[in-house]
Amino acid sequence: MSKGNINVSVENIFPLIKKFLYSDHEIFLRELISNGTDATTKLKHLISIGEAKTELGDAKIEISIDKNAKTLTIKDQGLGMTADEVEKYINQIAFSGAEEFLEKYKDDKNETGVIGHFGLGFYSAFMVADKVDLITKSFKDEPAAHWTCDGSPEYTLVEHDKSDRGTEIILHIADDSTEFLEEAKISGLLNKYNRFNQVPIKFGTKQVNDPDFTPQTTTDKDGKETTEPHKQIDVDNIINNTNPAWTKKPADLEAEDYTNFYRELYPMQFEESLFHIHLNVDYPFNLTGILFFPKLSQNLDMQKDKIQLYQNQVFVTDNVEGIVPDFLQMLKGVIDSPDIPLNVSRSYLQADGAVKKISGYITKKVADKLSSLFKKDRADFEQKWNDIKVIIEYGMLSEDKFFDKAKKFALYPTVSDSFFTFDELIEKTKDAQTDKDGNHIILYASNKEAQHSYIQDATAKGYEVVILDSPIVSHLMQKLETSGESKVQFTRVDSDFIDNLIKKDDTVISKLTDEEKETLKPVIEGAVNNKSYTVQLEAMDSSSSPFLITVPEFMRRMKEMQASGGGGGMMGMGNLPEMYNLVVNTNHPLVSEILTAEEGKKKELITQAFDLAKLSQNLLHGEELTNFIKRSYELIK
Repeated sequence: MSKGNINVSVENIFPLIKKFLYSDHEIFLRELISNGTDATTKLKHLISIGEAKTELGDAKIEISIDKNAKTLTIKDQGLGMTADEVEKYINQIAFSGAEEFLEKYKDDKNETGVIGHFGLGFYSAFMVADKVDLITKSFKDEPAAHWTCDGSPEYTLVEHDKSDRGTEIILHIADDSTEFLEEAKISGLLNKYNRFNQVPIKFGTKQVNDPDFTPQTTTDKDGKETTEPHKQIDVDNIINNTNPAWTKKPADLEAEDYTNFYRELYPMQFEESLFHIHLNVDYPFNLTGILFFPKLSQNLDMQKDKIQLYQNQVFVTDNVEGIVPDFLQMLKGVIDSPDIPLNVSRSYLQADGAVKKISGYITKKVADKLSSLFKKDRADFEQKWNDIKVIIEYGMLSEDKFFDKAKKFALYPTVSDSFFTFDELIEKTKDAQTDKDGNHIILYASNKEAQHSYIQDATAKGYEVVILDSPIVSHLMQKLETSGESKVQFTRVDSDFIDNLIKKDDTVISKLTDEEKETLKPVIEGAVNNKSYTVQLEAMDSSSSPFLITVPEFMRRMKEMQASGGGGGMMGMGNLPEMYNLVVNTNHPLVSEILTAEEGKKKELITQAFDLAKLSQNLLHGEELTNFIKRSYELIK
């Protein structure tokens, strides 16, 4: 028997470990299972190269609970340790970073997840245990060793009669951590961290039908047949899939395999994914994984079913910020990289060069996949566009390299249900929609129904109107307008009357003289009596509406950008005011009638026409709407 002190001069290391990782104390099980997994995979390697003269057998990791003894045991059948190796790896190397750990984090109350960074994974056991026994037998022909520590720097190390190869870690659960003696709790942790572990994990047994048993059927005197119940047997309850889809080569998988894996990852996700991207790279970093494009709703639930990050098939986190570009965090799936430590922190991710390369690689793979899908089956890609456009448009805004690639497959649907790429749209509209000053105007609508009359005016002139209705469209338009050499301008179809949106050389002549217009304008301004509206008299087609409300493109775009976190807010402008143009069609018969009507009739006609214009833009509410309805009924009489 030997006694000694762990190689650390500070006596309060164990309470400090518990304190610093208390918010994350459940990761002790992940750490200890990871150690057992390493021991098993290392033994498998040594056997394969002839360094270990033993058989691996049906090696597994076994988790067991003894409520009466208040113990939780993690047992593996890996390479094990000799007494000298316990002395070296548990008492010395595992604590080589202890003093640095203490010095760096003794005053930092926000840092978590630092155990693994300092090689202290085994000692995470003391977050939930007040005593730990380690019983281990090496694959080498040497006696087993039994190490015991009660959470102080003192330990004992003696021989043990254990005869089977591997390591048992017995945690004597502390009084404040008895939740880890509950099967449901341990089962939940195993499912969270280890459901794709490389080595089979046994947690108890389960009953299944005996495959060697054949039920007998008997017939009674009345001819009634009875079949005896199937015989049940107990088998190991293996909780993990050791060979998940992302560990296989894409060539070895069928479409059904990806569908089944998506269901395995997200059993509560009832809609299938639209398509997947299989990641597989071993230089200049190691990365595997499968990403799925889900069918996105307008109300994006960013917190549900997120991308999961694994390290060698052990779950690390589903907060993949820094590894996966922001715009792709709406995807689902798995990323696995041995180059990312189990105890990953945001500061580490921001500083690590390999992580930045991983992020760039993922962006490229997604862009290449989308490009391939577009070229292979454009009709199918168009059908899926509404479900994937938010991700692509966000990517075009946030990643310049993605923007350059996506310009070739990002689509712009029109009100007539056609789809164009940006270059196709430019080519299609450049002749008809270039104004007299050489500006190429791209007309768009954000709501096909709400802006129907404006769209109708535009399409009547042979113009294309595209549908741009995502929440970030204002930012995207600005980037598209400045991305090429041509003078392209996006203009919403209701931002002015159509002849003003695309000004041609041929102008419509007004039926009203300049003097009549000067007389009419203050009359309308007085009747409207609203500083939010700027009255402008324009010569339009006589079949167009008499009064038309438009929102200046610049002001509306600034408000939209402000609402989505840019534009006005960035310029320190606060909340931008509501501003509208009231366009009066001087060629409409009603406007001529207003000019010649008696004073009382003038105001009545202006108010009714103005309210109709507001109604068409969904701007008539409350008392104004009630009064309009009453007035309209009076007019019907």
